[in-house]
Parts: sequence; structure tokens; C-alpha cells
Amino acid sequence: MTIRVSIIYSSRPRHTHEKWVTLHDGASLLQALQASGLLQEFPEIDLSQTRVGIWSRKASLEQLLRENDRVEIYRPLTVDPKVARRERFREQGARTAGLFARKRPGAKAGY
Repeated sequence: MTIRVSIIYSSRPRHTHEKWVTLHDGASLLQALQASGLLQEFPEIDLSQTRVGIWSRKASLEQLLRENDRVEIYRPLTVDPKVARRERFREQGARTAGLFARKRPGAKAGY
């Protein structure tokens, strides 16, 4: 019996590469990565350092796959998300950023 899984990798922002592979039932995440050819196509993927997951949940390379699983290869963060948020907030200003930036005229505070 065989299964089909999708392998997703984003080499840079807004550029994703998706490969569908057919594997034998009971195949591991590592076997799917090797079968996809993405490791050869993108030599910057170092499996000893790179994190991988299935459907946005961290997974090990030994994890067994199921039909229609989505295997994701994660890039390392280039900037801390908290720092990026502070910088965006600083650039936009307090009145135009955040949850209540577009409140209705005459509305109560916080609505």
C-alpha cells in the first residue's frame, strides 16, 4: 500500500516549493524528504540544524507519515518577531497600529 504526502519549503519570503511524493506505507519523514529531491535542490537545508514539522507541528525525522500529510521544512528566523513588531509599531505610531486603530466614529473606547 502507498501514501501520498506533500513536502513544502520556502527558500525565501513569498517563494514556496511544493513536491508531492508517493511512498510506501510506514515511511518516515526523512524518507519523504529524501524522495522529494528538495535536499539536493536546496543545499542550504541542513537536517542537523533545520527544523521540520507536519501540519505546523514540530516533528522528528523518524516520525511516520500518513496519507495526505503536509511536511514542512522551516527556515531559521532572520529577526526576532518581538523586535519586528516593536519596530512596526514605532514606524506606524500608536494611533494607527493595534487592535483599536479603526474604531467607528462615536464608538465607546475598546469597541
